[in-house]
Amino acid sequence: MGARTFEQAAGFLRVVNGDNPLDASAVHPEAYPVVERIVSRTGVGIRELIGKTAVLRALKPEEFADAQFGVPTVKDILAELDKPGRDPRPEFRTAVFKDGVQSIGDLTPGMMLEGVVTNVANFGAFVDIGVHQDGLVHVSQLADRFVKDPRDVVKAGDIVKVRVVEIDLPRKRIALTMKVQEPATGSSPAARPKDRTPPVQVQPTKPQTSLAAAFGKLKR
Repeated sequence: MGARTFEQAAGFLRVVNGDNPLDASAVHPEAYPVVERIVSRTGVGIRELIGKTAVLRALKPEEFADAQFGVPTVKDILAELDKPGRDPRPEFRTAVFKDGVQSIGDLTPGMMLEGVVTNVANFGAFVDIGVHQDGLVHVSQLADRFVKDPRDVVKAGDIVKVRVVEIDLPRKRIALTMKVQEPATGSSPAARPKDRTPPVQVQPTKPQTSLAAAFGKLKR
């Protein structure tokens, strides 16, 4: 292993029970001098300093930064000393598909499901809901507000809650919605919006004359 390869790999190596406790941490060997300055400032040994949250969080990263190691790097070093061996990656979560829903034939309108966005297009987003056929959330169904660009709301990999709107079995198409508000159905006349159309003015009919009556009989 050459010097350059070691430099790139050293940050990922962990030496357990080594002479230097930092060898078992994510602190790169090149950054050990930064830790030494921290130890000198606090007066606490390296072994005692690791995990000492109160001391570490009281330090200002700006005071230990230099031309080689900036403030962001010093913050990472302090975070590693506070909780050594932590996984810096965010929590990985997957969609939980509904039990008993394995094919498009198991779907029914109104069913609430969890899915993962597989693709985003200008007209909407495709969502995998666990039936081997992605459903489409049209751009007009992405939110309870107007959405111009679907990418403003979702991106590939997002886990979303959807409701089944329509299933087209022959064409294997699934229409979904992410709207929270459902359209009111079967509402009583009192709950429906009032008709603001002005009433039609019915002109009173004129008295029927004898000539009109005779013409009417002729037509019948």
